[in-house]
Amino acid sequence: MSGGNIEDVILFQIDKTSKISKKYSQKEFDRINLGITIDQWVLLKIIEETAPISQKELADKSLRDPASITRTLDILEKKQLLLREPILNNRRQYNIILTSNGAKFVKNNIAMIKEHRKKSLEGFSKKETELLKNLLLKIQKNMS
Repeated sequence: MSGGNIEDVILFQIDKTSKISKKYSQKEFDRINLGITIDQWVLLKIIEETAPISQKELADKSLRDPASITRTLDILEKKQLLLREPILNNRRQYNIILTSNGAKFVKNNIAMIKEHRKKSLEGFSKKETELLKNLLLKIQKNMS
């Protein structure tokens, strides 16, 4: 018995869209020698929006496992884009904040990111964009 065409599965299309989007943005990052990955950018942006943030909160917010977060934070710390600050009376956790270089990096590159977002929604009306967002949120709620 056939399970139908995978191309007709909404979750497959969402995953495919996400991968195509990441690939496009990474290619643009590489073209201008930005020196980071999309996943690294996402963490920098989350930190910029919510600092100070613990590593666990960052893992939860970015939907990544703590081990991969640790490796990524190590890389970003070596690039002097973020700092891990000890949390008073807690020897196991750190607050993560952007360095001044990290804050400048985000500020200097946000326009390019906004262009990527704009390109992804070319041809969509404001109403369609809002509907798509609401539908995706509904799927997220259903699957949580």
